[in-house]
Amino acid sequence: MNAIQLSHICKTFDSFAIQDLCLTVPSGTICGLVGENGAGKSTTIRLMMNALQPDSGSASLLGVDVTTPEFRETKEDIGVVLDEAYYPETLTALQVGKVMAGTYRRWSQKQYEDFLRRFQLPEKKPFKDFSRGMKMKLAIAVAMSHQPKLLILDEATSGLDPIVRDEVLELFYEFTREEDHSILISSHILSDLEKLCDYIAFLHQGQLLFCDEKDQLLETYGIFSGTAEQLESLRKDAVIGQESSSYGGVRALVRRESLPNGLDVERASVEDIILFMVKGAKK
Repeated sequence: MNAIQLSHICKTFDSFAIQDLCLTVPSGTICGLVGENGAGKSTTIRLMMNALQPDSGSASLLGVDVTTPEFRETKEDIGVVLDEAYYPETLTALQVGKVMAGTYRRWSQKQYEDFLRRFQLPEKKPFKDFSRGMKMKLAIAVAMSHQPKLLILDEATSGLDPIVRDEVLELFYEFTREEDHSILISSHILSDLEKLCDYIAFLHQGQLLFCDEKDQLLETYGIFSGTAEQLESLRKDAVIGQESSSYGGVRALVRRESLPNGLDVERASVEDIILFMVKGAKK
């Protein structure tokens, strides 16, 4: 069973559109959703949670169509962290836990309090006095304390310092050691996604340019550094995007399989692949 299945989703706004979006996240995997601001990442998450209805296409989470009455039950198995945490400002972390205990059938107060201690969150401080990082840690604690099978995380590591961010990434990795546990995470911190994810999905101006296994992506592409004349000699289909380098030459994202035998290229990071693809699309 796939954890997430989006089929030919279309949604048009005044100045933006999600266009024929097909996205599959296999159960037991972590998928990173990346794209520039305004690419449609948050809109995609709203569509898959049925908080926004598409013009056409369908979405299912954990095998359940999100438009059916059964999806209300399925939401018990989904933990969601949005790019902003929303709780009543006067509530403390302990009071938030009591509210959630009345919301989720499988709520674990012990696990929640363990997360509060692990994240060093004050139990009796009003939510309005939390920093952004503290708010995100509280939202993560809530999302993971009702025994979910799927986590949907929209910029969930934003505002966390590097040490805490690394701890949270390890927590997400531990979560998917259960074979039926899955994660979709959007983030601007591409190095985090490269470290964590099995799949990378790249949205650009409302279109999904690719959704591939991370390791396959890193094997497919490389970075060429050389002169403009050397780059010009390569096959046109080998070059995805290019830029002038600081020493007067050029750097380019290239497809390894389309290069001449014996031509050495550098390893491309996920960030390299995304940035050069955007540059190539702007041509």
